[in-house]
Amino acid sequence: MTRPALFFLATALLAAAPLYAQQPAPSTAADSMALAHAREIMRSIPLIDGHNDLPFELRERVDGNLDSLDIASPQDSLMTDIARLREGQVGGQFFAAYVPSELTGYGAARFALMQIDLIHRLAERYPETFEFARSAEDIRRIFDQGKIAALIGIEGGHAIEGSLDVLRTYYDLGVRYMTLTHWATHDWADAATDDPEWQGLRPGFGEDVIREMNRLGMLVDLSHVSDSTMVDVLRLSRAPVIYSHSSARAIDHHVRNVPDDILRILGTNGGVIMTNFAPDYVSEELRLWSERAGAVRDSLRASYVDDTAGMRDAYRAWREVNSAPQATLSQVADHIDHLVTTAGIDHVGIGSDFDGIGSTPVGLEDVSTFPDLIAELVRRGYPDEDIRKILGGNLLRALDRAEEVAAQMKRETGPYVGTLPSPYGEPPEEE
Repeated sequence: MTRPALFFLATALLAAAPLYAQQPAPSTAADSMALAHAREIMRSIPLIDGHNDLPFELRERVDGNLDSLDIASPQDSLMTDIARLREGQVGGQFFAAYVPSELTGYGAARFALMQIDLIHRLAERYPETFEFARSAEDIRRIFDQGKIAALIGIEGGHAIEGSLDVLRTYYDLGVRYMTLTHWATHDWADAATDDPEWQGLRPGFGEDVIREMNRLGMLVDLSHVSDSTMVDVLRLSRAPVIYSHSSARAIDHHVRNVPDDILRILGTNGGVIMTNFAPDYVSEELRLWSERAGAVRDSLRASYVDDTAGMRDAYRAWREVNSAPQATLSQVADHIDHLVTTAGIDHVGIGSDFDGIGSTPVGLEDVSTFPDLIAELVRRGYPDEDIRKILGGNLLRALDRAEEVAAQMKRETGPYVGTLPSPYGEPPEEE
């Protein structure tokens, strides 16, 4: 069959499909055409991935020494290297400057600065591949030059150590979003996976963090925060917010995902939710299995108090009978469908969490597989323009708007000033 005939067949199959509806497994010809069409769309606009944890992997494995781990060479033990970024047609990458919650009060800002420096060094080491970006216009320009825009997002608001001065310093160093919490509630915001202390944002200082981020032009990232924190931020923020790596709680009930009532508010804010690939956040069946597996482990630990080997053997035997279900690429697309239906097509993006997750959905094993996900959207009947929005158009619009809000606020007010008491306590007085 000729190429025009194949294209006609694929187009006819897609036209017959209900918009945004999951379709039966396509024929080989239609599948090939969908992938080819996905790649064509991806050449027209940068795919901007909201969250990649490669910097923390580099810190953990080689203490940030880029001479010891060269991502210009294949790195089978990672989900990210340059060849696979190119194969995946990534146009813009937010690298996470992740700061473990355990460092709260024990050098969180120091660790954040180390990770920010590492991301800058990563971009500088591979100038033929990356260029550091500080604005939406930078991303567009770098993409047009055939390079990947490298951006920084701090993961964990405890990294500012209760200081708006530190927040401004991060912005000056190129940080363009900050995830307000990680796993733990801290001194000005509640996390989704911890007990609440503030019922959202801490009155006063927590609210000023949002105002100052708006004034700077730094996107507020609501992944990891509690529902109450989400609501507080959406009430306060004059600029669009993002979820750099979250999905739909209606499909998978993990607390890290976003409920429908808040997704509907997101549209009025102009924000963007960037769909996560973490298997436990994708598959409800897997999430429930993980809960059962955790309960089994806890029970076995109590039964085999002084017999670690026996506990491991018993758990292994349970796993053999109760194998874990798998999350899939199709389920990730189901989340995108739901987010589009609930928040709106102008408010959905992609935030993989590659190299920050221990496993991946089948079909989305590493950064090279993004075109396969886009091909699935093609098969489901998404128009090209809607796919461009999901790829990066929505995030670019949010960045543009954040920059406009920042310019306006700087005309209205100076920097917000505020510092919480140091977690280290007061320094001793000099004699």
